[in-house]
Amino acid sequence: MNPHPYLRAYLAGVFFTTLILPVMLTAFIVLRLVLQVPVPIERGLVFPLALVPLVWGLWNMLWLASHERTHLAVGVHGAILPFLLLPAGAFIAHCSGVVAFGAASVTWFHAVELPYALIAVGFCFGVAVYYLVWKYIVGFLNRTLGIAA
Repeated sequence: MNPHPYLRAYLAGVFFTTLILPVMLTAFIVLRLVLQVPVPIERGLVFPLALVPLVWGLWNMLWLASHERTHLAVGVHGAILPFLLLPAGAFIAHCSGVVAFGAASVTWFHAVELPYALIAVGFCFGVAVYYLVWKYIVGFLNRTLGIAA
């Protein structure tokens, strides 16, 4: 009998992102208040700071629920998550006025313009990072908490 496996899966999922939040907050404080960056960074931090830990926890719960049917490795399951987060984040950022989509580039905060090719390279790097974090950190936590073999 494995008491409360979904609660433990949720906690294992939110662990890493909860550790990263103080680092992101520190970077925000340094950029905005110390370096006086005139870009309204706080509008761009709402999505990652508020929703990403929740989504990671729910995604790990989904992995636990579907693992017996799919036999998908936790790293591969985690690498799928950016394919859901990027469109959701882009939609929220566009609706809140953080990004504007152009023909060849994306403009952030009406100040920084990034070509789509650079975003694609960054996305591929992000997928690789997600795979590694899910494989080694979330997978380790799942094994430690007794919810994965």
